[in-house]
Amino acid sequence: MSTTALEADREAQTPQPARPRPSGRRRRSTGTVVATSITYAILVVLAIVYIMPFLIQLATSFKTDAEATADPIALIPQTFTAAAYTKLFVNSDFPIWFGNSALVTVVVTLGRVFFASLAGYALARLHFRGRTVVFAALVAVMSVPMVVLLIPKFLVINQLGMYDSYTGMILPLLTDAAGVFIMKNFFESIPASVEEQARIDGAGTFRVFWSIVLPMARPALITIVILSFQGSWNELAHFIVSTQSPALTTLTKGVAGLASGQLSQGSQYPLKLAAAAIMTIPVAVLFFVFQRKIMNSSEGAVKE
Repeated sequence: MSTTALEADREAQTPQPARPRPSGRRRRSTGTVVATSITYAILVVLAIVYIMPFLIQLATSFKTDAEATADPIALIPQTFTAAAYTKLFVNSDFPIWFGNSALVTVVVTLGRVFFASLAGYALARLHFRGRTVVFAALVAVMSVPMVVLLIPKFLVINQLGMYDSYTGMILPLLTDAAGVFIMKNFFESIPASVEEQARIDGAGTFRVFWSIVLPMARPALITIVILSFQGSWNELAHFIVSTQSPALTTLTKGVAGLASGQLSQGSQYPLKLAAAAIMTIPVAVLFFVFQRKIMNSSEGAVKE
């Protein structure tokens, strides 16, 4: 072996000093950490601002009237008491309000899911004369403020003999333009090829819709369930124009009456906020249970 080869072999075996990393990477890494930290700090502040009213509401509902008036934003009650909740359930019609809201909300939610999915599938898959006009009318209805329709809604309900009844409370809420719009767009995202095999086997339009397409639209259905439940549970204006009997009062209407000073005199902050806290629980639970499945369009994908 030559001398040059031996020297080259020795140099290869001799450990080389580590090369310093480029400073650009360090700067970039430091900048990324700083930006991420600032972003998370802003998100934490926004989360605190968002959740603080709910915490104040919950804490105030366990205070006495005097303490709630003297220090309404304190998060820890000095005198912990559940008198507001006892008064709601024992000395008021709150259980009736809750039952009416639960009944109307469940029926309206089921009805909206069924009718919105049917109408959305018809607009997405069926080819009939005037389909474009129907869809344009649907979009136009979505742009009309609901307040504008209150007086016509009252006149129609009264003319049909449904005023001050469960029928008048439920029937006008069974359809929703936004729900039809969401279902139509979701059905259009599903490849039509998934329906061909069922049609070849002799399945009709409704069978294809019910057995093939509807199970694939689970994310959109869950979205409609949450939106319908929240909308009907928090509905107030419609119940004002459709009912007047105390036996048909819903939570929103009853809590609005509490805010105007029912049951007794004084501020009644614990009573009002206790009713509002109970009213918030069903919607919050439903949202947190199904939040990961809202409009997850990756479900139902088909390889072409």
